[in-house]
Amino acid sequence: MRIKTKLSLGLIFLFIVIVVIGLVGIFSISKLASDSQAILKANYESLQYVKNMQQALSKMEMKNPIGVDDFEKNISAQEKNITEPGEKDMTQDVNNQFELLKKNDTSKILIHSIRNSLYQLEELNMNAIVRKNDEAQHSANQAKLYLAVIGTLCFLISFSFIVNFPGYIANPIAELTEGIKQIANKNYSQRLHFESTDEFGELANAFNSMAKKLDEYDNSNLAKIIFEKKRIETIINNMKDPVIGFNEKNIILFANEEAVKILGIKEDDLIGKYSADVALKNDLLRTLINTDPTIKPLKIYADNKESYFTKEVYPIQSQEKSIGQVILLKNITRFQELDLAKTNFMATISHELKTPLSSIKMSTKLLSDERVGHINAEQKKLIENIDEDARRLLKITSELLDLAQVETGNIQLKKQLVSPTEIIEYANNALKFQAEQKQIKIEINAGPDLPKINCDYEKTAWVMVNLLSNAIKYSPENSKVILSCEKKPAKSDEASSVSYIVFSVRDFGKGIDPKYISRVFEKFFQIPNYDLSKTRTGLRLTISKDFITTQNGKVSVESAGAGEGSTFSFQLPA
Repeated sequence: MRIKTKLSLGLIFLFIVIVVIGLVGIFSISKLASDSQAILKANYESLQYVKNMQQALSKMEMKNPIGVDDFEKNISAQEKNITEPGEKDMTQDVNNQFELLKKNDTSKILIHSIRNSLYQLEELNMNAIVRKNDEAQHSANQAKLYLAVIGTLCFLISFSFIVNFPGYIANPIAELTEGIKQIANKNYSQRLHFESTDEFGELANAFNSMAKKLDEYDNSNLAKIIFEKKRIETIINNMKDPVIGFNEKNIILFANEEAVKILGIKEDDLIGKYSADVALKNDLLRTLINTDPTIKPLKIYADNKESYFTKEVYPIQSQEKSIGQVILLKNITRFQELDLAKTNFMATISHELKTPLSSIKMSTKLLSDERVGHINAEQKKLIENIDEDARRLLKITSELLDLAQVETGNIQLKKQLVSPTEIIEYANNALKFQAEQKQIKIEINAGPDLPKINCDYEKTAWVMVNLLSNAIKYSPENSKVILSCEKKPAKSDEASSVSYIVFSVRDFGKGIDPKYISRVFEKFFQIPNYDLSKTRTGLRLTISKDFITTQNGKVSVESAGAGEGSTFSFQLPA
């Protein structure tokens, strides 16, 4: 029998018990009401009529004509309310005597006889009331007995049902719950044994089958899983870069030895903890779990020295759903030290070269002066070439000093009013030959009547040349590069009403994967799978950004994705 059927039968039984008790109660109450109504309707009304006729006789004795009418009215009502044996004859006798009294209203003998008959009629109804009251009392006692017997029987059956039936449902559920707990504790030998053939029996068979399969799977794959886990842990722990793994709830799943070392926290206080709770006491972890992108390397003091790291976040996906992330810190200390050494070297060499180059220019000027001596045309040409080369070397050393200033944070600006088209034309002329070698067409789109900008011409032009150079290098042959320059009004929500001049360089090359867009201007960052990036240091875009932001400008990059090209742009206040 199914559990649903058993529950239905149990509820039907309880319903029948309620109906039986209700019907017995209703029947008993109805019988008592009927007996009471018989007493009130029949006997009580007859007594009332007898009383009224006695009062009418009294009026008739005092010669009051109203008494006759009252007597006639009540005797007529009494004749219609005959309910007891012998009551009809008594009523008829009273009526006959009353008819004789109407003919001889002075006969006291008739009045006395009528009054005796009324007393007999009254006594008859009084005795009937007593008898019917005894019958009603008997009926009430029987009703109480029936209700007590039926109620007691129903109570015992219902109590037995209430005590036993819930256990029939709850005991298998409790046993099933205990079995599930055992399975959760990896006790796959747990089995359920239900003798019933209902849903609980089917559930026990399904549970036992599941436990058997889990037992077989555990025995066959446990060793393999443990081996793979150990292998992955060994690989992660032997990585030289710090690695930290989180699940989708930001619980720290693992951290290799390098990560534990730089965090300066015990592994037991890290693994299995909620990252935000640990970050409250650890500034470095708070920086790592910060979702705001950063373009600056992290400076971390570890192993009694200062080290530099870049943070890379790799989300973990499963069926298009995020199940966690891994944070990898790449140690760029060596590159940082090389960069500092390079910066110092550039600054030193540039400074040292300036003096001899200035002397060379002075010497060429003296040589070209005819007061020192006469020179022929060929010698004059050689002196001019030497002067031109010295001028170019001085310009290069000045640029090197500017780069050193950028990297040391000591940028010196020489601002002047410059037409935006001059910067565009300068970059075009500087790289026209390089573009022609790859048969790349440089298309210039400059808006009319552009206002001038107050900027450092050399640094701004260097940025434009750098962006155009990158566009040419990453563009395929027989393509084009678009140089644009336009005026952009200030936004309505900006505090300042100053408009901007926007410079942009668009190419139609490989494009940039959207996941790398936010990191393009990071120092040392190189986009993966770009062949040309192997020959670059990853600094030129960072320097370009520093040149522009120092002049209260902004830089940005847009790309629809790989194979769609990209657009680099910067803006400066008009």
